[in-house]
Amino acid sequence: MATTRRPFVGGNWKMNTTRAAGLELARAVADAARAHPEAEVVVYPSFPFLEGVRERVSGSGLSVGGQDCAGHQTGAHTGQVSAAMLQEVGCASVLIGHSERRHGLSESDALLSMKLHRAVECGLQPVLCVGETLAQREEGNADGVIAQQLHGALHGHSEQSLAALVIAYEPVWAIGTGRTAAVSDAEAAHRTVRQTLADLYSARFAEQVRVVYGGSVHAKNAAELFGCEEIDGGLVGGASLVAADFATIIASAASRSSMRRGR
Repeated sequence: MATTRRPFVGGNWKMNTTRAAGLELARAVADAARAHPEAEVVVYPSFPFLEGVRERVSGSGLSVGGQDCAGHQTGAHTGQVSAAMLQEVGCASVLIGHSERRHGLSESDALLSMKLHRAVECGLQPVLCVGETLAQREEGNADGVIAQQLHGALHGHSEQSLAALVIAYEPVWAIGTGRTAAVSDAEAAHRTVRQTLADLYSARFAEQVRVVYGGSVHAKNAAELFGCEEIDGGLVGGASLVAADFATIIASAASRSSMRRGR
C-alpha cells in the first residue's frame, strides 16, 4: 500500500555561511520550496542567523529550525539555547541528537529525551537523529543500536505528544565522507526504525511517522533514495549549502510524492 506521508527535506547548514551568504541561500531555497509544495522543506542555520533567515523566507512555505536545543527551560547554562528561545524567533523545528552531538559531544539518550520534551513543550517539530558507527555496523549491531537509541530518547514520551515527530536515520560512517549506505541497507535501517516505533507505541503510529535518510544525500543519489517506500525524504548536510543541488533534492522528494499518489 502506497504511503501518504508527506516528504520531508531538511537542510542542516551546520557551522557554515556568513549572514549575507545565508540570506542569499535562504532566498534561493525558498524559491525551490515554493515551486514544490508537495514536500515539506526546513533549513537549519546557525543560531545567530535564525531570525534573519526566518524573515527572509516569510510566506514562502520554507520553514526554519534550530540545530539543537537545551534540555532545560531556563537557567545558568552558558552557551545553550532553549526551545522557547527558538520558538520566539520563529523556528518551527529543531534537530535533536545529531550524530555530531551524540558522538562528538557524547550526548546521552537521557539528555536527548529531555531535549525532546522541551521541544514538544514549545510546539516545535522534533527531528530525532539515530544511527550507528562503522564499528557498530561491522559488528552486526546496527539494528540493536538504532533500537536502543530510540528506546532511550523516546522514554517517557507518549504517542500523542509525538504527533509531529520526524526520525532521521544517520549512518555515522556516511556523514561528510561521501560514502552512502546501499539503498537496500538504508531501507532495512528505516524498517528497523519503524518496527521499533511499532513496538514502543502502535503500528498506526509507526506508519504515520516520517523516517528520512541522513547519510550524505546529494543531487545525484536523491531520486534513487527517495524512490524507496520506506524513505520519506532526507536530512541534508553539505549539499544543502549549494542552492542548485538542494533544489534538485527538493524536486526529487516532491516527485516521490507525485509518483506515490499515482500508484
